[in-house]
Amino acid sequence: MRNLDVKEIKNAVKTLVVKANQELSTDILNALKVAANNEESEVGKKILQRVIENAQIAKDEELPICQDTGTAVIFLEIGQDVHLVGGDLHDAINQGVREGYSEGYLRKSIVKDPLNRVNTGDNTPAVVHIDIVPGDRVKITVAPKGGGSENMSQLKMLKPADGVEGVKQFVIDTVRQAGSNPCPPIIVGVGIGGTFEKAALLAKKALLREVGTQNPDPFYNSLERELLEKINNLGIGPQGLGGRVTALAVHIETYPTHIASLPVAVNLNCHVARHETVIL
Repeated sequence: MRNLDVKEIKNAVKTLVVKANQELSTDILNALKVAANNEESEVGKKILQRVIENAQIAKDEELPICQDTGTAVIFLEIGQDVHLVGGDLHDAINQGVREGYSEGYLRKSIVKDPLNRVNTGDNTPAVVHIDIVPGDRVKITVAPKGGGSENMSQLKMLKPADGVEGVKQFVIDTVRQAGSNPCPPIIVGVGIGGTFEKAALLAKKALLREVGTQNPDPFYNSLERELLEKINNLGIGPQGLGGRVTALAVHIETYPTHIASLPVAVNLNCHVARHETVIL
């Protein structure tokens, strides 16, 4: 059994929320550069070039890539041989968010109650997902999620008879209806299976996959490529002003489900697909 002080988790979260908001990951930058080369629309090409330039300025000047610095969504994989000491885990996570957003001059976007909308003033509480895994390490992934793309996400309980064609139609319809709102080019996370809430979590986790990686299942690899092609044929384009590049990637995650169910969730992410990971 390995002891780990939650203060280390607090410090890691503090660092990660700032870094994620200031530095776009290499896989996203590379995908944007490819998109800029492939975009047929002159307006779209210029938009993509400005997006890349903005990311570089944010990194160089240590500024947020986007003014919406998001809900602090945090994934933890905690080894079953880790004993957390020194305080409450959730308190430590929220303190890390509080310090990171304050000291990093990041916008505070969280309201205390969804209907009585008073800002908490420090971007807490975080949304935390915890998995217990083998080992004695703790993996922390911070994925700030902006409101614009989150608001365009959808979940639907399809009938099993709807099959793969029903899944395709739902994903494409979700992107079409979203239009320019999620700030394309987007990344499309798709969760299929499980239950109502599991499908949504699968879609969220799908956004963490490195852009350009292939689904290990040949069937879903093919489905991802087909959906990406059809989405990019919609003509929405960068920032919704027309063009070939509406999405950078489609990522699908699946889970076994009930014989009477076919849950499908689509979680959209803008081109500022922020996520940073550390292992303690």
